[in-house]
Amino acid sequence: MTTRMELLRTMLFMRRFEERCVPLYQQQAIRGFLHLSVGQEAVAAGVGSLLGPDDSVVGTYREHIHALAKGVPADAIMAEMFGRISGCSGGRGGSMHLFSADHRFYGGNAIVAGGLPLAVGLGLADTHFGRSGVCACFFGEGAMAEGAFHESMNLAALWKSPVLFACENNLYAMGTSLERSAASTDLAMRAGSHAMPALSVDGMDVEAVIEATQRALVHLRAGQGPVFVEYRTYRFRPHSMYDPELYRTKQEVERWRERDPLTMLGDRLRASGELDDEMWSAMLAEVDDEIEVAVERAEAGGIEPVDDLARYVLAEVDHG
Repeated sequence: MTTRMELLRTMLFMRRFEERCVPLYQQQAIRGFLHLSVGQEAVAAGVGSLLGPDDSVVGTYREHIHALAKGVPADAIMAEMFGRISGCSGGRGGSMHLFSADHRFYGGNAIVAGGLPLAVGLGLADTHFGRSGVCACFFGEGAMAEGAFHESMNLAALWKSPVLFACENNLYAMGTSLERSAASTDLAMRAGSHAMPALSVDGMDVEAVIEATQRALVHLRAGQGPVFVEYRTYRFRPHSMYDPELYRTKQEVERWRERDPLTMLGDRLRASGELDDEMWSAMLAEVDDEIEVAVERAEAGGIEPVDDLARYVLAEVDHG
């Protein structure tokens, strides 16, 4: 069982890892697009703490912390964002396409709702081959407007595919608020129409996330089919590094920052005597040191040789 101190450290590592990516992106060490999950750490940390090596995860393009939660090494993630061959996708995927079959982490997907059908297939494969794993599929509330969402939910329910449909509702699909894009904002009610249990939980409270996810996993591991959980959360930073963030007020962001998942859990630990300023400072220094090692390894990593650029692009056919 993961302790509360371990959960705090996991969320802190996720937060500091992504915050370290900001100056690296500005320096163009990280290229392409960069979508950060700052503020949403309780969901990935809470769900991840309950998954085992036989379970699989499918993420979104905002998936750095999903990969960390599934055990993908930080240096492999950072190297991938640097485009190095030591990256978890060989430097070919970048920030939005992290992948590690060894950790059963199957993306990283730049297409909204693109991971949902993959998750149904992964769950179906586990059932077909008699494996005990489940698949946790993360997606934003914007994905619920896509046809792939409804098709995937329907097939998962029909086949009793062991998929945790983990909706990270951060209220904004890029710059469009949920209230402006959906006539019905009760996501659990909408999901429940696909004949599966549907729960809603405070996604800023890591302990609440764990309690709801445990309930879902009991159902999944009993072979009773998929479960939908809405994790009500919020991203403190813009949609991406290119986002001018003109669609919400600074006051709204500050109100949500008052419910920062790190602060909420940290305050409980302080109240119970499990955490003090000295322990927090030591944890912060330790985490930052680990992240700097990941950055140094990424910087030192090699670039794929030009002669290899066609590998994995075209099939090699023997015409002999």
